[in-house]
Amino acid sequence: MSIRNRLLGFTFIELMITLAIMAVLVMVAVPMAQVAVQRQKEHELRAALSEIREALDAYKRASDQGRITLKLGESGYPKSLDMLVDGVDDERSPGKQKLYFLRRLPPDPMEAGGNMKASETWGLRSYLSPPDEPSEGEDVFDIYSKSEKLGLNGVAYRKW
Repeated sequence: MSIRNRLLGFTFIELMITLAIMAVLVMVAVPMAQVAVQRQKEHELRAALSEIREALDAYKRASDQGRITLKLGESGYPKSLDMLVDGVDDERSPGKQKLYFLRRLPPDPMEAGGNMKASETWGLRSYLSPPDEPSEGEDVFDIYSKSEKLGLNGVAYRKW
């Protein structure tokens, strides 16, 4: 009977070897999953930055074409990110239709969740601020991530 039971079951050493192999596989898989999650967030950050920057450029083009009313001394960039979604009056349309530049404002994927509006998750740079020291001002010339973390490429997210 003991020979039969021995043939049907696993020995203690076989179980320990199996557990050790599984532990090694988990130790390899977890960091790879973390890198995949970070890579996905970086992709979302690149896409959001590109989308918002294109909308800012489209707003500037519209103001240069005289489709948006500007006061003397204004740069032609929006006063807030929300203006890209809320729209502005088109001065060239007969019925003063609105010009919209974004359907929705994407939030910064590197910012921790929470109840912040999407426009509050981004760092803002005004037209008059220098590129190496971005600061807010009367308009929104550019945006950046507020995250202090480094990307997989070694560059801080706020420098993207």
